[in-house]
Amino acid sequence: MLTEKEQQFIKHWEATRDSQKKLSNQLLFGIPVGLLFGVPVLLILFSGKFWYTRADTVANSKASPVVLVVAVVIIAAFVAIFYKRHQWDMKEQYYKHLKSKIKDQ
Repeated sequence: MLTEKEQQFIKHWEATRDSQKKLSNQLLFGIPVGLLFGVPVLLILFSGKFWYTRADTVANSKASPVVLVVAVVIIAAFVAIFYKRHQWDMKEQYYKHLKSKIKDQ
């Protein structure tokens, strides 16, 4: 016997599972988590001149800021998509578990 919450989850997941699997939705809704990884990296890189001037000098002489920003954006996008796909897989697994529970009754 399923609880009310489990039945609501099944109805909700059947209605939204296809839209949540799309890459564009995963990127759009996962980008805040991706930025949680990317923004601190940029803050550390660009604030280095305030707390360690030699590291800032070396970083500016060997790396282009544009390349660093592009790399951080790529990392943020990867983390966003990976995070949302993992969430989708976990919800799908739970959905299948509940469906098998119904089938066994």
